[in-house]
Parts: sequence; C-alpha cells; structure tokens
Amino acid sequence: MTRPVLHTLICSTRPGRVGPVVAEWAHGVAQNHGGFDAKLVDLASFNLPVFDEPEHPRFGRYVHEHTRAWSASVEQADAFVFVLPEYNYAPPVSLVNALTYLAREWNYKPVGFVGYAGISGGMRSVQVAKGLVNTFKLVPMFEGVSVVNVAQQLQAEGGLAANPINQQSATTMLDELLRWTKALQTLRAK
Repeated sequence: MTRPVLHTLICSTRPGRVGPVVAEWAHGVAQNHGGFDAKLVDLASFNLPVFDEPEHPRFGRYVHEHTRAWSASVEQADAFVFVLPEYNYAPPVSLVNALTYLAREWNYKPVGFVGYAGISGGMRSVQVAKGLVNTFKLVPMFEGVSVVNVAQQLQAEGGLAANPINQQSATTMLDELLRWTKALQTLRAK
C-alpha cells in the first residue's frame, strides 16, 4: 500500500525570506514521521502572477502554463503543511493568490500549518488562513506549530534550531493530518 503524498509548501515568495529554512525543518520532521511520502514544494518556483486565468477555476480550463503546473502539483498531494509567516496579522498574499488559482484540486484534503514570526509565532496568520482554506473545501487541522521568535532559532550555519515544543507539536500535527488524510480519501474518490 502506498503512503499518502504530503506537500510541505513554502508559502512566502519574497526575497530574503526565512520560509525555506523553516519549511526544510518541517519537511524533515515529515520525512522522519514515516506516514507520508513527503515532498517539499516552493511556491516561488511556480512564478504565479496575480490571478490571470480568464475563466473561473472551477472549470479547470487553464490557459496558462504556470496554472497547469501549479494545478498538477496540488493535484498530486493528498495533504498539505503550509509553512507561512505573518505579514500584517495575515498570511502572505502569495498564498492567497495561489489558493485562488485553483478549485477542485484542493477539495477534501487536510492541511496543517507551521506559522512563524516574532512573538506571535504566526498565530494570527494561521487563523486567517484557516478561515480562507475552508472556502476551498480544505480541512484545516486544529493541531499546528507556532515558531515563536523565529530569528532567534535560525542557526548561523543554516537550518532551524527548533525547540522541543515545536518538534512535539509537529509530530502531533502530522499524526492528526494522517488520520484526516485517510478519512477524506473516500470523499476524494467520488
């Protein structure tokens, strides 16, 4: 039996972002978890402009190659972990734009969140994103990771020196994500 595919998505696309460092850590935890075929996906690599498809995404008739590539990536995943910063109490607009590009590809898939920021740990960003993903029939997990004061956890030689609470939270989130992934497979099979 094949393991479900989990995409850990780097949601920030701005120059100088720390998202890849946090996402690499989260991806490593997912690989060690063993319940998923874990893949690291960088939203920046799709070069999505502000939503530019002429038809509503529900039709799936995409005219742009960047949309077709993004659709294929999202379609491959059975579950997601969104790694996102907090910008002005909200998720990055790159994530909002990327969600908007598609419709059916998101349906009935669970999503966990790894938020990062200063003292908030990205919690406000995650809360806004949870409300948004419901629109796409994604199922947000209650469990998640909040990387507080992320700059203090960055290592000089690269990588994230995540604390034990982050590690435990990530494992708990992935356990729950796996349960929901299995449960939602019947809805996606229709």
